[in-house]
Amino acid sequence: MLSKNELRYTLALQRVPNIGDATAKKLIHQVGSAEGIFNEKKSNLLKISGVGSFKLKEISKKIQLDEADEEMRFIEENKLDWLYFKDNLYPERLKHCIDGPILYFQKGNIDLQKNKIISIVGARKITNYGKVFCEKLIEELAPINPIIISGFAYGVDITAHKAAIENGLQTVACLAHGLNQIYPKKHKRYVNNVMNNGGFISEFWSSDAFNKTNFLKRNRIIAGISQATIIIESAFKGGSLVTADIANSYNRDVFALPGRSTDLQSQGCNNLIKSQLANMITSAADLIYMLGWELEEKNIQTLQTQLFLELSEEEKMIFNFLKEMTRGDLDTIALKCYMPTYKLASILLTMELKGIIRPLPGKLFELI
Repeated sequence: MLSKNELRYTLALQRVPNIGDATAKKLIHQVGSAEGIFNEKKSNLLKISGVGSFKLKEISKKIQLDEADEEMRFIEENKLDWLYFKDNLYPERLKHCIDGPILYFQKGNIDLQKNKIISIVGARKITNYGKVFCEKLIEELAPINPIIISGFAYGVDITAHKAAIENGLQTVACLAHGLNQIYPKKHKRYVNNVMNNGGFISEFWSSDAFNKTNFLKRNRIIAGISQATIIIESAFKGGSLVTADIANSYNRDVFALPGRSTDLQSQGCNNLIKSQLANMITSAADLIYMLGWELEEKNIQTLQTQLFLELSEEEKMIFNFLKEMTRGDLDTIALKCYMPTYKLASILLTMELKGIIRPLPGKLFELI
């Protein structure tokens, strides 16, 4: 962890106009420390590839250190933790994002050392379809114990946080403002529950102005910190689509919930799927299969039991047959389950969309 002196200079470096996280990391790697950057001659800094005079002209040891001292008082008074991009506790996936923050702050009971971390984002005006799916998805994922990341906003975000808490999962809210405020104010009632089941993170200072562009900036943390990003409802344009775009640029898996072509809040998701910028997700099984997550035997049984209870009688018959036989072709399943093939084909497609079975070459089918 950074010493207080190095924290002070790292905060000051964050305050230099025109020096973003990628440039800051480059300078730190070359010079050795943030303090070294402020004490180095500008002529030597200019020799570093990709660092021009425009980026360095506003480095002011006094101005930026005064601002850093003020923020350090806030950090100490509020007992905030900080994560430096070179620290062991800094999230591993975020380390590999070139523009990941050199420093961010957190409060609560947060442990981001697990591999199974997913982000769930989407429309602020969530429909009942999106709400039910989000709650069901997290309930189905509970046996795997993933960490749920979101942005604490209206709609999908707060639905995901609440569902995570209800299922005993750690949830982390990534904010687009300093940790001295909560937005929207109506969500203050959820703060204690989130703190007890995870917490809040932010790269923004207590003195940072509330700015809409901050929401787009923080989306890179939501995308970068996770193994996969799930979009649950989005209009044709929306902030969650930006998060999906960033996740794709980081080579992360992206999933989107499909909806009817006539539903405005499904247009963005449908377009992501159509453009092959996201995998279609209809159940937890899709996510588990695509990410290659392995379940303990007990958890497999729990998840299969949950799925089984939601099946129709005909689907249960097919499920039981495939569970016993491992796999089967269309004609054999039709014969053993006493169904005409035309009807069976439709049921198998429905089960595939639910993420229960998958097709194999040779017209074979097996359980996921």
